[in-house]
Amino acid sequence: MGQRPPESEPPESERPESVRPESVRPESVVVPFGDLQADLLRAVVESFVLREGTDYGERELSLEEKVGRVIAQLKRGEAQIVFDPETETVSIVTR
Repeated sequence: MGQRPPESEPPESERPESVRPESVRPESVVVPFGDLQADLLRAVVESFVLREGTDYGERELSLEEKVGRVIAQLKRGEAQIVFDPETETVSIVTR
């Protein structure tokens, strides 16, 4: 008998395709995407998309489509940008 995820977290099958859930370390800093200028936001998302190698289903998506999906997830509040000061890295995680 496995435990169900908390109600605020959708089941694995309903999680956004392009953002993998990861734990946010306590010392990590959430960076509001709206605080970033458009070109910097795009660079952060593009870097994330290129390093993640995420599966998008039957059809391969273009870089533009992948970036657009992640930005949409950020706008909907389904994902957030996180900076880890210990490793000096930026990631995008599901909420």
